[in-house]
Amino acid sequence: MHKNKFTIAILLGMSSLALGCNGSAEQSKPTLKAPEQLTLKAQFKEHFKIGTAISRDQILGALPEDLNVAKAQFNTFTPENSMKWERIHPELETYDFEAADALVQYAQENNQELVGHTLVWHSQTPDWVFEDEQGEPLTRDALLMRMQNHINAVAGRYKNRIFAWDVVNEALNEDGTLRESKWSTIIGDDFIEYAFKYAKQAAPNAKLYYNDYNLYKPEKRAGAIALIKNLQSKGIEIDGIGMQAHYSLDNPELSLMEDSIVAYAATGIDVMITELDISVLPFPEGEEQGADISLDIALQERFNPYPNGLPSEVNTQLGERYKAVFDILKKHDDKVSRVTFWGISDARTWRNDWPMQGRTDYPLLIDRELKLKSFVSDL
Repeated sequence: MHKNKFTIAILLGMSSLALGCNGSAEQSKPTLKAPEQLTLKAQFKEHFKIGTAISRDQILGALPEDLNVAKAQFNTFTPENSMKWERIHPELETYDFEAADALVQYAQENNQELVGHTLVWHSQTPDWVFEDEQGEPLTRDALLMRMQNHINAVAGRYKNRIFAWDVVNEALNEDGTLRESKWSTIIGDDFIEYAFKYAKQAAPNAKLYYNDYNLYKPEKRAGAIALIKNLQSKGIEIDGIGMQAHYSLDNPELSLMEDSIVAYAATGIDVMITELDISVLPFPEGEEQGADISLDIALQERFNPYPNGLPSEVNTQLGERYKAVFDILKKHDDKVSRVTFWGISDARTWRNDWPMQGRTDYPLLIDRELKLKSFVSDL
């Protein structure tokens, strides 16, 4: 065979192989898909819902990039402050539903499960709530009526539009006893019972939760379980408990968290991890690292060691700590229905300025550039 003819024959053979049985080179090319972007809600979809707190500025459009990240990464929202009494009901005859309405609408439009926060709390509740027109303490019956009217106005407004409510927030002391507050002083210990009754009446289809911090502690755990069982014994609906999780790199001992998850689930209710963040900063010795927002200490340099960025070794420690937490949560995903972070990113976490102004913390899974941290894929 002539050299040129030989070459042509070889090329024709190769072309035939490339075309294959269908005679189409285009059909033989593999279809390449762009890799899907990692999202938190996708990563944990087989285990539990993943949520975040949304601020007034974020929901009203001042921070659109934050809101876009929240929509992409999370499938449940909690209002950071917009539904607390001092914000939504600042005066006796005044309600401010602007941010709450916007959040409810946004959640519905974007298929987000919304948890209302919170109906009854000793903090961030105006003094007028507990006083008559002369500034004197209300009677028990008058305060119960004021509580009921507020719950009807707020929870009733969003009936069938809000999935669940943190009905009562932080009603226990660290030893598990009932916190002394204006609610308990004027009404009595049964104010919690009435709060749950009124919430059930106002939003009959919503899940009803009790929410508190340091619920990993055995003493406080015992008090919370007693609270749950008391409500259950009286036929008052309580559907779940929110374990706030404002943790650090070395506190608490995670076996206590696990023991508490098991103990709360044994009462027959859902367990949620709420307000999750892990501080990387040193904490003033002798101060309890919970969520007491009244704590304020003069800024000292040794308590703000990373103002310009987190060292890689500390970021590694944070990743290891988060992995240990999520290993436990995934182990008990039959008990844990939701994990909510208290904030979207490090840029606007409350940890930055607590318990002293000027601190720079890195407690969340999304950094200041609104990107997932490097260790997230290992969780």
